[in-house]
Amino acid sequence: MKSQVTLTTEDGTKIIAFHYAIEHPKAVIVLGGATGVPQGFYQKYAMAANQQGFNVITVDYRGIGQSAPASLKGYKVKYLDWATQDLASAVDFATNQQLPVYLVGHSFGGHALGLLPNAEKIKGAFFCGSGAGWHGWMPKFESLKVRFLWNVLAPILVKAKGYLGWSKMGMGADLPYGVYVDWKRWCKFPNYFFGDPKMQFVHELFARCEMPIYAVNSLDDKWAQPKSRDAFVKGYKNTTVDTLDLDPNSLGIKEIGHMGYFRKDAQKVWQMSFDWFNSL
Repeated sequence: MKSQVTLTTEDGTKIIAFHYAIEHPKAVIVLGGATGVPQGFYQKYAMAANQQGFNVITVDYRGIGQSAPASLKGYKVKYLDWATQDLASAVDFATNQQLPVYLVGHSFGGHALGLLPNAEKIKGAFFCGSGAGWHGWMPKFESLKVRFLWNVLAPILVKAKGYLGWSKMGMGADLPYGVYVDWKRWCKFPNYFFGDPKMQFVHELFARCEMPIYAVNSLDDKWAQPKSRDAFVKGYKNTTVDTLDLDPNSLGIKEIGHMGYFRKDAQKVWQMSFDWFNSL
């Protein structure tokens, strides 16, 4: 059964989450979504997880989806807040169910694990499409497009609106200004925020993570190629990170890309996560 939940974060912000609950669950999955992706996108995965015996909690980060204000103009938020405050509150909600807690991280969700102040509550994490975000890891044409986005298009959109208003281009939900600034800066570094002189504290944060991690990346994921994943997950230096390069054709899927991990035809990928959690 799906129900809406209002979570109050440590800094007092109220965000909207959805709880997919069943009778007699064996564990809880916290789903850390990708940047600018409203939580409704993950509903099919959550319902499939219910059928496999898992409760699931999804969340709209502050400024996104049902957690967005009436206008993003002037709305103050930092990218790190999505992990240290918003996703952390979802982890606390899951922990209160007195069941094993797992994390499924899509793109940013894989970054968020190491930033969580309560990461020790996570028994295991399964990443889909998490990578370093640097254009140099992308195919040549995609790299050119991304550099045009960051250096030309995005600044124009931000100047016009006061936030990254790219929803009308079909690139996801509009992003608060602070998220845009942080994301653009971190994507300048081959190892993402690990290479940012202002973010050196993250090395120590990620070193706290000792839970097992399984990270899958599709060969046709232009934003998070396997080599991009490998550059990022080095930050999880005190745990085992198993990786898998997905070939869409071998799975009978026409295309996965960066978003297809959670589309209906990717159920074989979903089953990988369920089977892996069951093995822990």
